[in-house]
Amino acid sequence: MTLAFVTILVYIINVPFGYWRRGEKRFSVNWFLAIHIPVIISVLLRYIFHIEFRWEYLLLFVFTFIAGQFTGKMIYVKKNITKLDKSE
Repeated sequence: MTLAFVTILVYIINVPFGYWRRGEKRFSVNWFLAIHIPVIISVLLRYIFHIEFRWEYLLLFVFTFIAGQFTGKMIYVKKNITKLDKSE
C-alpha cells in the first residue's frame, strides 16, 4: 500500500515540474532544476516511507517520474495551443 501511495505521489509531484520544464529553454538552469528537484523529493519520500532499494522499485519510480514529467509537458502544450486558437 505504501509503495502505491508513494508512486502516485511521485507522479503528482512531477506533473507541475514537467509543465515548468516545458516552458524553459533546454539545458538552462531552470530546465535543470525542473528535472532534478523532483528527483530529490522522490528520494526523500522513499526514505520517509522506508521503501527499501530494489531494482524493480527503481524502474517503477523512473517510469513514474517520466510519466509525470510527460503529462505536465502535454498540459503545457495543450494550454498554449488553446491560447493560440483563441487569439486568432
